[in-house]
Amino acid sequence: MAKINETYETMAVYSLKNGEEGVQALHEKFKVMIEENGTLENVTEWGKRRLAYEIDYQNDGYYVIYNFTCKPDFPAELDRIFKITEGVLRSLITVK
Repeated sequence: MAKINETYETMAVYSLKNGEEGVQALHEKFKVMIEENGTLENVTEWGKRRLAYEIDYQNDGYYVIYNFTCKPDFPAELDRIFKITEGVLRSLITVK
């Protein structure tokens, strides 16, 4: 039986250490990756916000929310790549 697509929401917090260009490069990288593996339905950029607590000596981060539909095996790979990518402070993937 074929796996059906599920709807997911991902929030990513990018580091501002590398400036606006670094943030946009990360944002574009993950946007393209999601589009290649599923259907990107909506992207909401919250922009620069104060973090609730300091992460890696940083008090601010750039928040982006991705809503997408994909096969159930892709979010694990996406999470793995978020964790090993420099410039990503935090990420959370949830099933909607």
